[in-house]
Amino acid sequence: MSQTTPAITVKLLLTALFWGGTWVAGRVAVHEASPLAVASWRFFFAALLLGGLLVAREGWPRWSAREWLKLAALGLTGVFFYNVFFLYGLQHVEAGRGALVVAFIPVLIALADWLFFRLPMSPKKALGVVLALIGCLLVVTRGHPLRILTGEVGFGEWLLLGTAVSWVAYTLISRHCSRHFSALAMTFGGCLSGWLMLTAAALADGSLLTLDATTWRGWSSIVFLGVLGTALAFTWYSQAIAQIGTTKAAAFINLVPVFAVLLGALLLDERIGGAVLAGGALVILGVFLTNRPAAAATSNS
Repeated sequence: MSQTTPAITVKLLLTALFWGGTWVAGRVAVHEASPLAVASWRFFFAALLLGGLLVAREGWPRWSAREWLKLAALGLTGVFFYNVFFLYGLQHVEAGRGALVVAFIPVLIALADWLFFRLPMSPKKALGVVLALIGCLLVVTRGHPLRILTGEVGFGEWLLLGTAVSWVAYTLISRHCSRHFSALAMTFGGCLSGWLMLTAAALADGSLLTLDATTWRGWSSIVFLGVLGTALAFTWYSQAIAQIGTTKAAAFINLVPVFAVLLGALLLDERIGGAVLAGGALVILGVFLTNRPAAAATSNS
């Protein structure tokens, strides 16, 4: 693996910025159009661009039915379910607070590795898991953890927790798929198969083409989601992993909720309370501890 160059650093910072921006763009878009329609058009643009890039770099894909099934599993978890939970959740939850909930994903992945794959759980990792759990609880309940016992947690918060679970499933499946596909092929195949599922669902509920009331703000948000938040950001992130390794590249993802909170305040005038921000800080600290195993010192994993 090569050293982190200024060009790679800039691309990873922009990737984190774009992914933070997807929370703002998603919240704008779902207030003007159906979440299923928004998701379908998002991945239409993303699959179109990624497909062109894949053909230019690797040629036309010739995947078997078995390989398509693997890609469809990626599309089902990381595109279809993730975006259904993500966009319907944003109808109820502020962009910044939603991003703080989903910042919990790396800790869920560490828990899944420990529970299902028997990977070691060091004391530092365990502390990180506990801190992130407490932080996530503060964010979800707006600083009143007892609300979860009295059923006062909203529908949107549960949907965003579903987003986290679906991305964990996508991550575990992608580990297996990475043995058979390049990062670009895997991303394109997941986007294409997920787009087909989202489009079928949007056609079934009649929302795919009912976009007459969508303004330029809604359409620009959808294009941002597809072009910058998906096609470009995923390509740059995959390139960074190939050049500097997963550990160094993943460290930048901790900036995503930070950018989401800042952009939500700047563009949507969102105001997040001190308890929620404290919970978000605990989540990020927990993620930091959870993702610093002893092997991370090599930074070449």
